[in-house]
Amino acid sequence: MQYTYIPTGVCTRQITIDINDDETINDIKFTGGCNGNLKGIAALCKGKSMDEVIASLKGINCNFKGTSCPDQLARALEQIKEEF
Repeated sequence: MQYTYIPTGVCTRQITIDINDDETINDIKFTGGCNGNLKGIAALCKGKSMDEVIASLKGINCNFKGTSCPDQLARALEQIKEEF
C-alpha cells in the first residue's frame, strides 16, 4: 500500500512510502531535501519493519529544529501504523 506524508519543519516537502502487507517497507521516496542522504536513508530502511525504523529514527534532530527528515519519516510511519 502506498502512503503520502507531508512533513513539517524540514526541507523535504513530501515523503511517499510503500508498505508491504507484512508491515515491512518496500520503498521510500523523498521530494526535496538532501537527495543523497535521503536516498541512503530510504535504502537502509528497505525491508525493515515499520517498528524497527521508528525505533531507529524517531527523535533525530536537525540544526535545533526539533525534528529532521528521518524523524518526519518515523512520524509518518507511526501515522501509517494507526491505519493498519
